[in-house]
Amino acid sequence: MLNLERLRTLDALARHGSVSGAAEGLHITTSAVSQQMSKLEREVGQQLLAKNGRGVRLTDAGRLLAEHAARILSQVELAQSDLEAQRGQVVGELRLSAFPTAARGLFPLALSALRERHPALRLRSCELEPEAALAGVVRGDLDLAVVLDWYNKPMALPDGLVKAPIMDDPADVAMPADHRLAGRDEVDLAEFADDEWITWGEGEFCHEWLMYTLRSQGIEPLVGHRAAETHTQLALVAAGLGVCVAPLLGRRPVPAGVVTVPVRQRVRRHVYVVWRADADRRPSIRAAVKALQAAGESLG
Repeated sequence: MLNLERLRTLDALARHGSVSGAAEGLHITTSAVSQQMSKLEREVGQQLLAKNGRGVRLTDAGRLLAEHAARILSQVELAQSDLEAQRGQVVGELRLSAFPTAARGLFPLALSALRERHPALRLRSCELEPEAALAGVVRGDLDLAVVLDWYNKPMALPDGLVKAPIMDDPADVAMPADHRLAGRDEVDLAEFADDEWITWGEGEFCHEWLMYTLRSQGIEPLVGHRAAETHTQLALVAAGLGVCVAPLLGRRPVPAGVVTVPVRQRVRRHVYVVWRADADRRPSIRAAVKALQAAGESLG
């Protein structure tokens, strides 16, 4: 009889296209992936992987079995969802991700509340940027993902996913305490046309939003520094190296030497939780959505 975990490993290899990608998606080591595949090859009596340069590729038999594995795993997941719904109990395993400031600002509140109310529910969480998180939910690597878009730049939601709002997250401009605008009650983004910006990584959704927003106001931004984490950006601001947009979620404590001032045309992020529509009946999904919304309400 085919082993389900080995089929899951083969499915991950087929979806990610590499041993390292499969290992990351399954949260196991690359050697564990290789061991599982060796056992599966012995189980079926055929070669499923072949060398491809420095990596591997699926053989014809590997691709054939991977197609069956995807269908089998889909049916198993559907059966688990139906059983969980039929029991009406919050049990099993729930895999969640959030972008970094949401993982910092929301997960401690929401996941501790979930664990306290539903001790039979196993929680597995990680940090992922919104684009990668959506892909993970679509692939089935994740059950839920906390993602975001901006008030003037919505994010497209892939087919088959549904979402629920968690909170609106206001964002200010963070600047050194001796900045010429630090004493203001409100600022306009256009007033920072000559400042160096500290922003997110190239290609990240929030970085693209900032470039789009500044350019729409006639500003060609001067990007001096990049950092994925809000607290790293704020540390660079404290050092006098530029200004940044600082959303409220996950930014506390603001370091000494930094002042945050609201933008006159209010800047905010919309924070959502996203999951697959076919998992909507699972009590664990509903419980997690409720806990995340409660955490967002308490922070808001």
